Amino acid sequence: MLRHFSRVLCCGFIVVALPLFATDQSKEVERLENCAVVMEEIVTVPDNIPQDLLGKAECVIVIPSVMKVAIGFGGSYGRGAMLCRTGPNFSGPWGAPAMYALEGGSFGLQLGGEATDLVLLVMNKKGADSILKSKVKLGAGASVAAGPKGRTAQASTDAYAQAEILSYSRARGLFAGISLQGSTLRPDNDATREIYGRKISARNIVLGNKIAVPAAGRHLVNVLQKNAPRNKST
Repeated sequence: MLRHFSRVLCCGFIVVALPLFATDQSKEVERLENCAVVMEEIVTVPDNIPQDLLGKAECVIVIPSVMKVAIGFGGSYGRGAMLCRTGPNFSGPWGAPAMYALEGGSFGLQLGGEATDLVLLVMNKKGADSILKSKVKLGAGASVAAGPKGRTAQASTDAYAQAEILSYSRARGLFAGISLQGSTLRPDNDATREIYGRKISARNIVLGNKIAVPAAGRHLVNVLQKNAPRNKST
């Protein structure tokens, strides 16, 4: 009798848990698709990210709909995806995405309290290593600068040449570089598990080169592969 009750209880738990898992998974799939839509819209506008900078980026982080939240003196929170070029020197095609979260206080006021899309270009191996290690504070653990815009923008100044990460924002159709000093980036391990169906680290996804691109991430990979197929910095 007790054994039968335990079996029924276990089955009931599975029945309840499966819809919750499906809901979580669908949210992350939608978020990954939104990353692709944001990136596709941005790269097709001539006055947005300079083509030569995108071509030299080792990795790209896309965080759609960053929101200002009431945490202390204003804060911001967003979740998105990071993907890098494959190969030991980031010289190969774009690889599978890892899910990431961005948190911060200072830039929340600059965003004006509205949903804002963010795109971060990781310009060198040092920047990629910092982000892949664990939670990193921008400006301290990894240098960051507001990126120049326009396809023909001069991108050879010291600020752009030395920055490990160049950051951009888009709100109400307006696109500009934005300072993310003091914000933090961290792997969103729960979201990554929902996408891949198992626990896997961001570093293994990005640097392993043996992780297949999930169906939900193919659109984003295709957008970058079409617009920046080769690493022009190597």
